[in-house]
Amino acid sequence: MDDPVTAQGRETRTRIICAAAELFGLQGVAGTSLDDVRAATSTSKSQIYHYFGDKHGLVRAVIDYQSEAVLGAQAESLGSVSSWDDLGRWAEMMVGEAEQYGMRGGCPIGTLAAALADTDETFRIALSDTFEAWREAIHGALSRLRDRGLLRPDADLEALATMTLAAIQGGLLLAKTSRDSGRLRTALDGGITQLQTYSAAPAGAAAG
Repeated sequence: MDDPVTAQGRETRTRIICAAAELFGLQGVAGTSLDDVRAATSTSKSQIYHYFGDKHGLVRAVIDYQSEAVLGAQAESLGSVSSWDDLGRWAEMMVGEAEQYGMRGGCPIGTLAAALADTDETFRIALSDTFEAWREAIHGALSRLRDRGLLRPDADLEALATMTLAAIQGGLLLAKTSRDSGRLRTALDGGITQLQTYSAAPAGAAAG
């Protein structure tokens, strides 16, 4: 397995990863063969093996690709949270993204974790690391709320960040299976309401 050194090689490798990520989302990792990926990308078996070694290598590349995409978007949106209103806008962004895709696919990381966490320890660790980085981004947003006096000093931010991430994952799964974005909105609104029980001031007064 070699890293591409030319622009064309990098483009080909990225194209294969993107196609595999889409196929994994549509028909699952187990249900997607290397021949499926080859057909979708018009590439040869030798190219697949050159860039990824085998299916295991391709799956790991997809995990890295999806992790970077999800964490990049979440880090940017959560990084702007410094008020309850900001947190509400972040929740609406999550719902809007789910609606954009017709509530299909769910969370790419959650979908991969459901398929792979019990089948391969290296995949499990990689996905766990992604969830931990996501939880840390939520923790950072909550820390800013606490620093601004919007959360009580004694609020357990570790637990609240975990609870919020669980609301995201559960809401996305329910939205995916019901094709109803309202399930995700309800889960996120419930999570924010729970967070506001730790508010240092009434939520309406602190929302600015």
